[in-house]
Amino acid sequence: MPIFIPLCSFSKFKENSDMKYKKLVAPSLKEMFIDQMESLILSGELTVGEKLPPERELADSMGISRSVVNSGIVELERMGFLTIKPRSGTFVADYRRKGNLEMMKAILKLSHGHLSKAEIRSIFEVHSALDRLTMTRLIPRITEEDLQTLYLKLENIKKQKNANDTLVAGFEFHHELSVLSGNTLLPFIFRSYYLAVMDVWIRFYELNGAHLIYENSLHIWNALKDRNLQAALDWIETFTYEVTEGKYTIYF
Repeated sequence: MPIFIPLCSFSKFKENSDMKYKKLVAPSLKEMFIDQMESLILSGELTVGEKLPPERELADSMGISRSVVNSGIVELERMGFLTIKPRSGTFVADYRRKGNLEMMKAILKLSHGHLSKAEIRSIFEVHSALDRLTMTRLIPRITEEDLQTLYLKLENIKKQKNANDTLVAGFEFHHELSVLSGNTLLPFIFRSYYLAVMDVWIRFYELNGAHLIYENSLHIWNALKDRNLQAALDWIETFTYEVTEGKYTIYF
């Protein structure tokens, strides 16, 4: 069945802090091809294990070049959507098993941020696990200089006036925790995770306000100041419960 890509509905905003109105930039054909394939796979129209038509056939049916299809398929395989088997063809992968964090971005985009309760809970459980590891590593090694650096980042959260700036400031505080932990992988893992689920945190901000993002970070900083690992772990557990089961849930 031919697949048609709408050419007029995929414009993107390019960030430019000097302009009130952002410059509109049309996506490339490769990006549009990837978006279309992601949608077909995540919606279930293309099922796990299903073989795709040959690249030339896909290119003809979609009105794009074979090189666009080829480069798009390579990218989709890297993300975990497809599996390329030499001399056999290209197949839809089990993205739950093969996907990486970019998969979460695709799911959020397709669902317009409306994730299931299980998916939202999973996001906060991962956040909790990262925080626990970070605090376990950091508290025995924290210095007064580290605490001062973190305090400045903590207070910066309070100064922000909108969701994006508040969340960026919150990210910078928690990312600095991972950097100071001494675990060389944690900063990369935390950055990848956080950027993948930014839309979820925006909803958290909209429902609960900036004060809760600041309060969470303040509890963490106070536990660090007191070198009290148990207090830190107790707060992380409390916060995770409140956002997954308690009064701060963001389920749709």
